[in-house]
Amino acid sequence: MSEPTFEAPPTFPAPESTVGATVTGIRTAAEAEPAAPVEIGPTGRPLPEFPEPAPVSSHGGAVVITMCNQKGGVGKTTTAINLGAALAEHGRRVLLVDFDPQASLTVGLGINPNALNLTVYNLLMERDVGLDDVVLPTSVTGVDLVPSNIDFAGAEMQLINEVAREQVLAQALRPAVDAYDVILIDCQPSLGLLTVNALAASNGVIVPLECEYFALRGVALLKGTIDKVQERLNPRLQVLGLLGTMYDGRTLHNREVLRTLVDGWGDAVFHTVIRRTVKFSEATVAGEPLTEYSSGSVGAEAYRQLAKEVLARCHAG
Repeated sequence: MSEPTFEAPPTFPAPESTVGATVTGIRTAAEAEPAAPVEIGPTGRPLPEFPEPAPVSSHGGAVVITMCNQKGGVGKTTTAINLGAALAEHGRRVLLVDFDPQASLTVGLGINPNALNLTVYNLLMERDVGLDDVVLPTSVTGVDLVPSNIDFAGAEMQLINEVAREQVLAQALRPAVDAYDVILIDCQPSLGLLTVNALAASNGVIVPLECEYFALRGVALLKGTIDKVQERLNPRLQVLGLLGTMYDGRTLHNREVLRTLVDGWGDAVFHTVIRRTVKFSEATVAGEPLTEYSSGSVGAEAYRQLAKEVLARCHAG
């Protein structure tokens, strides 16, 4: 048996000397600049850079947005006040509509609801009361208010007998569309006739959602109501976004709830997340938006970021 033979390895010419040679336009991996790290937000997604909103030369053609969630205490009113103030900082003319008999939005802007003669109740139920009779200026430049008080508690029962009862608010707000850039409606924690009125008058819905397990349970029911209004009353209605509020990233539960929300709703969840801070309560007592009460706070900056994201989504829509 013959011994196996192996071929000699091929030979290659020696490389030419590169001493003193200059190579331009080429970097080795070691010399290349490292890529900038991608910032991941609380939602687990890369944080996009939202452009600075373009200035507006004239006002009108308002987009109408409802703050809606049948669960109370999730940050609807806080979001309406601070998002409205942040939008005003970008030169938008904003109308806030307090559509809740508890009048939290009215109180949160430093106005005593018990001292008011005309409110959203009169606007809806009295034919001789117009929008100009009800609108009040606020301490925030560029932000006006349609106030509410406890009188509004009886409006739902009275609306039952009205013709086109689901469209009463849309009709009342029609003059405001030509005068404002954004109209924000703060709803009561209910899916009743008043909330249906708000949805029927709106282009979009923002759903503030506390980062707690029980807050997740009602989202499907709310989405069902929104879908019915879209199909039967208001085809232009869309969910603008779900907003995580009262978030505390130190707790595993809050992180898991936010992750579950993103897994289920995807891009419908805003990248902006509102963190829990005592500053919101202090600003409410002071009757001011947080953007003015504590302008440099984390919460104020979050609502400025949300304003950019909302305007970007409205433009995209």
